[in-house]
Amino acid sequence: MATNYDLIVIGAGPGGYVAAIRAAQLGLKTVVVEREHLGGICLNWGCIPTKAMLRSSEVFHLMHRAKEFGLKADGIDYDLDAVVDRSRKVAKQLSGGVGHLLKKNKVAVVMGKARLTGKGKVSVETDKGTEELTAKDVILATGARARELPGLEADGDLVWTYKHALKPPRMPKKLLVIGSGAIGIEFASFYNTLGCDTTVVEVMDSVLPVEDAEISAFAKKQFVKQGMKIMEKAMVKQLDRGKGKVTAHVEANGKVEKLDFDTVISAVGIVGNVEGLGLEEMGVKVDRTHVVTDEYCRTGVDGLWAIGDIAGAPWLAHKASHEGVMVAEKIAGHDVHPVKPESIAGCTYCHPQVASVGYSEAKAKELGYEVKVGHFPFIGNGKAIALGEQEGMVKTVFDAKTGELLGAHMVGAEVTELIQGYVVGRQLETTEEDLMHTVFPHPTLSEMMHESVLDAYGKAIHF
Repeated sequence: MATNYDLIVIGAGPGGYVAAIRAAQLGLKTVVVEREHLGGICLNWGCIPTKAMLRSSEVFHLMHRAKEFGLKADGIDYDLDAVVDRSRKVAKQLSGGVGHLLKKNKVAVVMGKARLTGKGKVSVETDKGTEELTAKDVILATGARARELPGLEADGDLVWTYKHALKPPRMPKKLLVIGSGAIGIEFASFYNTLGCDTTVVEVMDSVLPVEDAEISAFAKKQFVKQGMKIMEKAMVKQLDRGKGKVTAHVEANGKVEKLDFDTVISAVGIVGNVEGLGLEEMGVKVDRTHVVTDEYCRTGVDGLWAIGDIAGAPWLAHKASHEGVMVAEKIAGHDVHPVKPESIAGCTYCHPQVASVGYSEAKAKELGYEVKVGHFPFIGNGKAIALGEQEGMVKTVFDAKTGELLGAHMVGAEVTELIQGYVVGRQLETTEEDLMHTVFPHPTLSEMMHESVLDAYGKAIHF
């Protein structure tokens, strides 16, 4: 006999568990189905544990700079197992917190593999048998996994995905990272900082290819200065695996070069978890492993919604969470605003950090805008100099006709925290005048945001 609910959420990642909690808060009887672990990839194998590991490498980097700050530190070293152990404990703590929140909000949890068997019907394979669930609405929040290219598949020994890189069997000595998106460049930054000889191969013409060209170029210079080797407009065609060694065939400028490494991390994108859900039978349209939805996350099948990574770019936890809240509120009959991809910030926690929101300068021009662009360097900011973090830049892009903030792009220390100021500004439809009249506290890194706006209009004071 089926158990009836108002809402079934398939997947308990940052989209699913948030949707379930918000729905329960709104009085909907809600169940969430999860096949592996509460919190999904983000809390267990993505956003959180990687940031914990990157924090360790950041502290390690600062320890080597102790003399600059009038401090003494001798015999500086690291314990990779301890670094990984701390990261896993952080992930476990947060995953447990999700379970507590679901229980607190009276959301039922069923651990197992879900499949749609009809309109509002979900069959779940659990370790105790099959459980049948029904509901008026179903939200798909099954997330995504690492893309694997033919011949470059991970084996957990010589070739790793992000999961292997988070629980490494050893410290690589010579590492190849395939792909320089957020995942690839974060792992490259982590292992390079700990002393690994690191090479990054990117098929596009710049590292961090989704970022503004100036920001990507600035970041690349810093990576190279730190000892990374960056190969752009290059492709790994083949991996020859031997005993303790991988020979990569890298094609660039029409020539193939053979390079030896002891470890390879493949970070060539993600694919949506659409298999085994019964989507074809339900008539759900899937395009390149992602469920096609409208701006309100509707799939076109009555009562069936899709949020987060399974619903396409941008593949970000905060996008998934916000969509989850929006869909829960829409199901409950509230007036909601669709989530706009161009208003979602992207953050990369490499060293230096990179963050952006809105259109790049090139994209704004491509869309037909006449733009005004402002810059401000970290070297001109008192707080940055005091912190010993003088390498960085803030860039703002405005519509020359209306003063609308079209985009903001940053590279440098703590920019993943700073970017939210511009995110709020875009949400409030801020103009350059509003930002110019805003009093930014001193001494803070945020003053560079103000100066970048002023620079776009020829009014910068400290530059």
